[in-house]
Amino acid sequence: MQSTKSTDRNSGTLDQQYNGFTDEERAAMKEHAGDRKRTAARRGSSLAEKEAAAEQDVLAKIAELPKADRVIAERLHDIIKAAAPDLKSKLWYGMPAYARDGKVLCHFQSAQKFKTRYATLGFSDQAALDDGDMWPVAYALKELTAADEQRISALVKKAAG
Repeated sequence: MQSTKSTDRNSGTLDQQYNGFTDEERAAMKEHAGDRKRTAARRGSSLAEKEAAAEQDVLAKIAELPKADRVIAERLHDIIKAAAPDLKSKLWYGMPAYARDGKVLCHFQSAQKFKTRYATLGFSDQAALDDGDMWPVAYALKELTAADEQRISALVKKAAG
């Protein structure tokens, strides 16, 4: 005979229970779908045209960010493009990302987008950052100093191989 007693896991109110994706997560998925549609619409374009359009998409997205995130994202864009000029800009879940052969190597996540207290520079498993058995793949950013910029440049160079 099964017990009808609720478990701790199921006894919370609806507000406390898992209700699927957050509004921010759903918005990011919708942006990702839009990113893919824009890319598909450019199928007949040359590679140079596609890359230029993707770069413009990234710059436009950065321009839309709230000032604090925009300042960081603009500077990161310049640092990443200088450190690894072969990486191509693209939107990834509605955020600026930098890829090689279509695979995202690193990306910026706005603090405002997910209502967090800091922006993030993240690296994917494509990044060559391996250092023993454990290493960081994301960095919290509140502002960038000259030392931070040098460190990011070195990380991007290492990640790009």
